[in-house]
Amino acid sequence: MKLKLNYECFDKGLEKLSQEYKIFAPVVLEYKGTYSDTPSIRYKEVKKFEDMEFDLKSHFSPKEVMLPINEILLYFTQDEYSEAKVKEEKVLIFMRACDINAVKRVDEIYLRNGEEDYYYKGRRNKVKFVLVGCRESFRNCFCVSMNSNKTEDYAMALNIRDNELYIDIKDEDLNVFDGQSEEFEVDYVKENYIKVEIPENIDPIKVSKAPIWEEYNARCISCGRCNFVCPTCTCFTMQDIFYKENKNVGERRRVWASCQVDGFTDIAGGHSFRNSKGDRLRFKAMHKVYDFNKRFGYQMCVGCGRCDDNCPQYISFSTTIDKINEFCKEGE
Repeated sequence: MKLKLNYECFDKGLEKLSQEYKIFAPVVLEYKGTYSDTPSIRYKEVKKFEDMEFDLKSHFSPKEVMLPINEILLYFTQDEYSEAKVKEEKVLIFMRACDINAVKRVDEIYLRNGEEDYYYKGRRNKVKFVLVGCRESFRNCFCVSMNSNKTEDYAMALNIRDNELYIDIKDEDLNVFDGQSEEFEVDYVKENYIKVEIPENIDPIKVSKAPIWEEYNARCISCGRCNFVCPTCTCFTMQDIFYKENKNVGERRRVWASCQVDGFTDIAGGHSFRNSKGDRLRFKAMHKVYDFNKRFGYQMCVGCGRCDDNCPQYISFSTTIDKINEFCKEGE
């Protein structure tokens, strides 16, 4: 069902949905940005349309709604343990096409990569997507090159105009909006300012010797920002937290991790792999455009451009892909 409606009618529909769903969308958090006087745009629970920010790209992806930065898995004592309860409420997330396509990549890792992840699956099964149409590309996006600018995987789609909203309802559970029937096509980006060419027939041994990694070794500061804002990075570490009141009682947490920071590859015996920053960047880049593709048949990166937006050293991942491609073509 396709409808045209004003903001007031849309908010009334959201109010009805909020009785059954927790609704998440990007919001502006004033004075929470990189600098003291700048905002941060992250996914938070919302109640009405004016709370949402769609004129700007979110600094963090909606991944943190389904895969919390810090998640309690179980509680333990000396003698026993108990699993943390998975929250029962349904979730509705307003997302752009690239981020919905990114969820497919995360699903591959947590649900189709061996044993299913119990905690992720429980949360993922309760999530529905509202596709937010993109009329124009943001700076640093290259979603068209990564074939992630379109998707049909949504319960409802939304086109935003000056004073009106156009919604395409595919899930009958969301059919709570009052509006005028109107035919339209969901907006999607047809062209980005940035275009990349994914290298084919990559020789990983050859690429590991490319001079670009030495360049990045001198520039990268191993802050991990690129991982934490990325919608497809999935690495985590485990932490056992012991309570101060009783050192024999505590909880086990799953916490986001970064392949770019010191200590990520530390193992028993004091050994560590990929100690240079260039090697770490190579590992990440090859996972996005080679390793994941070899296993699942398509690219891991969706071209959202958040890593480029947030890198303090202005290391561009789209440029990295182009440099890998140029290096692979040398000597052909």
